[in-house]
Amino acid sequence: MALLVLLSDREPEAALPAFADLRFDLKVEPLSLSAIDHVRELEPDVAMVDAGEHPGQAWSVLHAIRAADLRIPLVAIVERDGVERYPWHEVVDEFVYPGAPPAEVGVRVAMLRRRAGASDDSTIRLGALAIDTESYRVTAQGRPLDLTFKEFELLRFLASHAGRVFTRPALLREVWGYDFYGGTRTVDVHVRRLRAKLGPEHEHLIQTVRSVGYRAADAED
Repeated sequence: MALLVLLSDREPEAALPAFADLRFDLKVEPLSLSAIDHVRELEPDVAMVDAGEHPGQAWSVLHAIRAADLRIPLVAIVERDGVERYPWHEVVDEFVYPGAPPAEVGVRVAMLRRRAGASDDSTIRLGALAIDTESYRVTAQGRPLDLTFKEFELLRFLASHAGRVFTRPALLREVWGYDFYGGTRTVDVHVRRLRAKLGPEHEHLIQTVRSVGYRAADAED
């Protein structure tokens, strides 16, 4: 499980609501220069800095982290209207908007960790499926599946919350993002295609809950 440090003076979910659905080992430090030494001691896989509430302070902290040569991938959480206020590209490796869905945040963190050479267990198991969240590879009893990016993200999200039912609007929000304007039929189409690729032996792993939505089968199923 990835170790993340969030530098913020707010609750994690106030800075980035996606934290509620992400499986990170999350440590929170104050948004201050005094926290930098503690971040160094923690040696996180990724450090996130909350620039949503106090962008100027966040910029100063990020600049100091870079100057301290901590060699930790850095992500800034930036409001849309704050993107052009500072040259973020000079001090961070990635940035996300506060409204970014969990799927997007998870992918960005996985990409940063892969670039940094992280090598812990990144595989989600769902029945006979093995879902590698870093290589974006899915196998069914060793057979590789040729999934599109959104099919992969849909499968990854459901498998990460096995047994939990999600409505179609919720899946649109979490997998496609807040800025997606397509209808809920998009979810049905992707589920149908995903089941077809899983084949008769494994299509039951993605279940329909009548009049509600979809879920991934839990262990008891």
